[in-house]
Amino acid sequence: MKPLDKITALITGSSRGMGTAIARKCVEHGARVILHYGQNHAAIKRLQDELGPAVLGTLSVDLSCPGAGHELWRKASDISADINALVNNAGTAISIPFSADDAQWQDGWIKTMAVNLQSPAELCQGAVNSFTKAGGGRIVNIASRAGQRGDHMDFAAYAASKGALIALTQTIAKGAARQNIFAYSIAPGWVDTDMAPSDPQVRAAAMDEIPLGRFADPQEIAALVAFLLSDGCRSSSGATFDVNGASYLR
Repeated sequence: MKPLDKITALITGSSRGMGTAIARKCVEHGARVILHYGQNHAAIKRLQDELGPAVLGTLSVDLSCPGAGHELWRKASDISADINALVNNAGTAISIPFSADDAQWQDGWIKTMAVNLQSPAELCQGAVNSFTKAGGGRIVNIASRAGQRGDHMDFAAYAASKGALIALTQTIAKGAARQNIFAYSIAPGWVDTDMAPSDPQVRAAAMDEIPLGRFADPQEIAALVAFLLSDGCRSSSGATFDVNGASYLR
């Protein structure tokens, strides 16, 4: 028997990077998954073919649209009534300078908050209500080191959204524990995906602040998600797990 044999998980942002790694690791450990993606149908189709019948379905929903989280949860629930795990991995990081004009500032903040906070919150709402009826469930929200220590000024919206996501996770953990619902945050620093800096100078500067001397591997995030979904340590519900190579220590 595998540790996630009884898990059916909705994973957002599954078509690349950490989301793909998380989906692979969950299936490797026995889970069934529903894969959300934005627009890259070719990538999600390749992943679905690779993972086989463990993929119950794929869903394309633009999380920047109003009500997208609610829409995604309804569609996922139509695919399977047995969802007992949610992984909010999808996110966006938009550069919004403080010198931006009002329209650029508002557009950037609205989209960032929609993708990084509003839609995950709506998904959490759907999950909590469903899990309460079913007798329990698990939520893992992928936050960021930026949500704890701040970020570059141009990414203030990103940092604010991830800090709020951590607070949301803690609130659910406290409020829904007696309903057998467990919620965790993972706060990565730089992870070696296509969202990491590619410019050699920028990459070197980012690496210099990491005592471990390297970016995290997506497989490290995936392994931690799989462990948390396994209920291996329920008493850590509400905790934020730092994966940043000792670049930010609390």
